[in-house]
Amino acid sequence: MPSFAPHIVNLGCRLNLAEGESIRALLAGRDTVVVNSCAVTNEAVKQTRQAIRRARRERPGAELVVTGCAAQIDPAAFAAMPEVDRVIGNAEKLLPAAWASDAAVLVQDIAAVRDTAPHLAASFSTHARAFVEVQNGCDHRCTFCAIPFGRGNSRSVPTGAAIDRIAALAEQHGEVVLTGVDLTSYGPDLPGAPSLGQLVERILTHVPHLRRLRLSSLDGVEIDDRLFALLTQEPRVMPHVHLSLQAGDDLVLKRMKRRHARADAVALVQRLKAARPEIAIGADLIAGFPTEDEAMFANTLALIDDCDIVHAHIFPYSPRTGTPAARMPQVAPDIVRARAARLREAGARRRERWLQSLVGTAQTLLVERPGDRGHAANFAEIRLAPVRIGDIVTVTIAAVHDGKLIA
Repeated sequence: MPSFAPHIVNLGCRLNLAEGESIRALLAGRDTVVVNSCAVTNEAVKQTRQAIRRARRERPGAELVVTGCAAQIDPAAFAAMPEVDRVIGNAEKLLPAAWASDAAVLVQDIAAVRDTAPHLAASFSTHARAFVEVQNGCDHRCTFCAIPFGRGNSRSVPTGAAIDRIAALAEQHGEVVLTGVDLTSYGPDLPGAPSLGQLVERILTHVPHLRRLRLSSLDGVEIDDRLFALLTQEPRVMPHVHLSLQAGDDLVLKRMKRRHARADAVALVQRLKAARPEIAIGADLIAGFPTEDEAMFANTLALIDDCDIVHAHIFPYSPRTGTPAARMPQVAPDIVRARAARLREAGARRRERWLQSLVGTAQTLLVERPGDRGHAANFAEIRLAPVRIGDIVTVTIAAVHDGKLIA
């Protein structure tokens, strides 16, 4: 009998990566390809379709299943693709019963889901870092965002379950990354309403052998004093803060229905860097949001320097069906693309200056596959002579090449 291994194609966020490993375990031994889709932009949906067609060409005899946010939001469209055998929703994709079913479409109302992570991945055999889902869904309704349609309302993994899983993963992995759709909203739905900061404290206390803990994207308005102290004072919490900023103009932020002003973002970064100067700032920024004029865009462009953003994730605005922003006056597509390019160029310049400032310094990195690369605590990518995968090593940075540090 032939031996099959499932192939998981994870698109989009780190939460998909974490859930993809759980799916891999559920499908052990099956000749199945799973495309774990993303719906954050129209381009992400397009890339999902491309991944489906590519997967069918590469594994013509395999069962091909589509799941993730794009599949959750528009299951009929993916079920209609000739390459697709089945569509499974975001709530169902972690349930063994869904994978045992032969239903062509298995997608429930995600807004009715009240728990999360019934199956947390037991291992990340192909990754040096482990990704642990501790939160899912979002209760906020930013006017541009379709993700609540794909993920549902905010819900949290019980603290004990998260700690148990992290304790097991820390035996095999030098770094654990906490993931979620709206990570800083962790806890209000749990008994005692623990905060994200309290979760992090308990992880560090109860998993003493955990060497590195990294947090995925944070909403700055929900970084309370406890979490701020951990980010700036705890050596096992990595000095890398990725903020969900989206824009740098107050009127645009208001029309996005964000909960912070430009000055709040700048002040937060100043406080973080004053308390822990080596902290590296990442941020999501959207170019060409509806009604954005050149002066508004200039404020967002200037935010890259004002907040010292060295890990910039730039998204050209994409109108998502059913969102309020899709009904607002749109910016011309060519202007959106041009502004996104300008943001990327500004981000690359800021990043290059930062990387150059690290030449001659000692950096500690987690070695990742294939053994000649890894990420420093500040998430700068480092290339080095091959060593054992999974080791945490300290190197001196000799140069910068093509956006990467060279040891």
